[in-house]
Amino acid sequence: MERGVGSSWPTTGRLLGVDFGTVRVGLAVSDPDRIIASPLETLTRASEASDRTYFQRLVAAERVVGLVVGLPLHMSGDESQKSREARAFGGWLAGVTGLPVAFWDERHTSSMADDVMLAAGLKRDKRKARLDRVAAQFILQAYIEAGCQPAESTPTPQPSAGFD
Repeated sequence: MERGVGSSWPTTGRLLGVDFGTVRVGLAVSDPDRIIASPLETLTRASEASDRTYFQRLVAAERVVGLVVGLPLHMSGDESQKSREARAFGGWLAGVTGLPVAFWDERHTSSMADDVMLAAGLKRDKRKARLDRVAAQFILQAYIEAGCQPAESTPTPQPSAGFD
């Protein structure tokens, strides 16, 4: 994990997990005590103006104090073009919401989310509809379980936490 952009990192309050995509953005939210992450919804992106309004309303309604954006990395841990896009999106989110943003390694979150929903017996169309928000939940829950540490010294997730 590394803290990206925005003001200082809050030590308490609800966090919004973000699974960035150019078409859809999966969202999850933590409880105020940061014990558990829950899937929230999936935003189908429309325009910069409507997305800005959406996120401003969402963080106010959910009383969010910080954003955790999934960072898609190559299996080697190197950044990709999608990583740069996620970082740019995180910077944009910080600007439109005024909240700090942390980036979290999101490798395997979509496949883990799909596996969990498959094991729960959800049919393909229901899994597809929920995939992005459940992936956001996995991103946020991994961040919470790592201790929600704000500094760049936060350790990289270990393979035992479901990341390679």
